[in-house]
Amino acid sequence: MKGIYFINEQIKINNLSKEESFTLQEQSILNHIQSKSIQIVKLNPNQIYQHYSIPHALLYDLKKNKAQLDCLVFYSPEVMEDFIYSYPARWLILKSYFKKIVTLEGKNNEISIKSVI
Repeated sequence: MKGIYFINEQIKINNLSKEESFTLQEQSILNHIQSKSIQIVKLNPNQIYQHYSIPHALLYDLKKNKAQLDCLVFYSPEVMEDFIYSYPARWLILKSYFKKIVTLEGKNNEISIKSVI
């Protein structure tokens, strides 16, 4: 299975600092990726990190590469919430590039525009 993971570097989860929140997201996601044997795809050869932290950059790279991937993995609906509320049409386009959206924490195992609005 091929996928991409997203980490929100600006959010504070459960009253943790930004750094602790980043570490929590990263460790949880990497454990999940390893347990499910997900192969991480790097769309942009100039990308420094394996993960994406800017949804607009992810969408741009997906469009540029015309990629169709198995999954987008992120920690919880909370980490993508601002993007979904601010850019609902872009969220629908972004998620159309993936067969499955996987969230590790929160009420939904999969997130959709319907569950946010």
